[in-house]
Amino acid sequence: MAFHSIDESVVQQAVKLLEEHGLTELEYRSGRWYVRVSRQAGGQVVASTVPPVTGSAAPQAPAAPASPVDGEAAVADQEAAAGHPGAVTSPMVGTVYVAPEPDAEPFVKVGDTVSEGQTILLIEAMKTMNPIRAHRSGRVTQIFAQNASPVEYGEVLIILD
Repeated sequence: MAFHSIDESVVQQAVKLLEEHGLTELEYRSGRWYVRVSRQAGGQVVASTVPPVTGSAAPQAPAAPASPVDGEAAVADQEAAAGHPGAVTSPMVGTVYVAPEPDAEPFVKVGDTVSEGQTILLIEAMKTMNPIRAHRSGRVTQIFAQNASPVEYGEVLIILD
């Protein structure tokens, strides 16, 4: 991959916009390149210059069974779920994957029983796969995460009862 220099003022302006508007992630595209600025857990701002993804570099896994709601109802359900003690939330901005490999079974399905510390999802952030682990033992009652979909910091992914 060839080195690509980018005007630092573009990155500085992106960071300024991120902070001014309380955003968790911002991308600026110019031709075949883009700059992504995102706020990580703990408030740290990270910027990267990356060529666009052509094809699929990230693992594509089969879609997980989702909750039976969609659209506005899903947003309302997710907001209500945010206060649930078994809510597993995203610790970062990224892309969620429900299985370790494209042809593998999902980590969990609705009705499965999980143990504290068990990997239940992956989130790709900055080309790194981060395991999301159950914070407690319980039964999976709802899965909001859709395979290969973007997720925001604090977004409810799964409910454990």
